[in-house]
Amino acid sequence: MGIEEILDEMDELLDKSPTVPFVQHKKVVDGERMRELINDVRMNLQQELKEAKKIEYDCQRIMNEAKVDAEAIIRRAEERAGQMASKEAIVIEARKKAIDMLTKAQAASKNLQQNAVVSVTRMLSDTENYYAKNIQSIKAVKTKINTIGSGTSIRTQDTDKKNDE
Repeated sequence: MGIEEILDEMDELLDKSPTVPFVQHKKVVDGERMRELINDVRMNLQQELKEAKKIEYDCQRIMNEAKVDAEAIIRRAEERAGQMASKEAIVIEARKKAIDMLTKAQAASKNLQQNAVVSVTRMLSDTENYYAKNIQSIKAVKTKINTIGSGTSIRTQDTDKKNDE
């Protein structure tokens, strides 16, 4: 029998006990039965206290384990969040570097293209000037040849006339 039941039985014993004449708040109780019930309470009380202490200990142990588990979960979540933030920072930095490299490559390509246009234009101008000088030289030589050739024809005709005479 549990303590609650014993206490209920004690309460019932008091309710059924006759009152002392002229004093309503006092009752005549079976002392032997009351002592039995009190002894039962003492015996059960020790057992229930042990069980209560065991329950309290188990409850405390479960709470401590839950606290440790919660702290571990929080720690893992913080680590994961840190890793994710770190990865995100790496991705952002990589994007910045890629954009920077692309911008530099485009600028270098544009610069190379401009330099190539200038170089080709200069080479073509130099080639044009070279050929213009050569053409002038050729014309000069041709003119000399024509001049010499014209003088030779005249002399040859004069010599032919003299030979015919």
